[in-house]
Amino acid sequence: MKDTSHTGKILLPDAAATRALGQKFGQLLPPNSVILLVGELGAGKTTFTQGLGEGLGITHSIVSPTFTLIAEYFEGRLPLYHFDLYRLEGLGAAELYPEIYWEGIEVEPGITAIEWSQRLPYKPPTYIEIQLNYTPDDQRQAAIALVGMESPPLALVHLLQETLRYSKRQEAEGRRKTIDGSRFQL
Repeated sequence: MKDTSHTGKILLPDAAATRALGQKFGQLLPPNSVILLVGELGAGKTTFTQGLGEGLGITHSIVSPTFTLIAEYFEGRLPLYHFDLYRLEGLGAAELYPEIYWEGIEVEPGITAIEWSQRLPYKPPTYIEIQLNYTPDDQRQAAIALVGMESPPLALVHLLQETLRYSKRQEAEGRRKTIDGSRFQL
């Protein structure tokens, strides 16, 4: 059972918002942070990771490592280890030894972002899970959970609180627009 005492949801109206959320995480995350990304094809997992890289100060183009499985970027504030497990089945993900990345074993401690993380046979003791889903009006929504973190880094808690405040403002604006007869938003 995962401890998700710190959770929140945010509406992401377009790819730029998804990328901006990633940038915020990239600016604040400490070394050995793990982000497990879950969502359908095209839901924004790679877009989020591109923003994450920008927030870390990475200028190289970040693309989904669907065929290489792992891409490593070292030019930013911290290294970014980007996994894409889409093509793997069964224990294939275990053969990549993802724990050497999230534990900082044999590699410099950095940020590990794993797309299609539901294919992992095991997870780290602490991680951030970001579930990206489509809304009925073709926007995206990110459900964010800090898992297994008894005392999450203060910067991360502040980011989650900021995200929740932003989401509540969006919700209030959506209600006003509905009352005014404009297009409904979540």
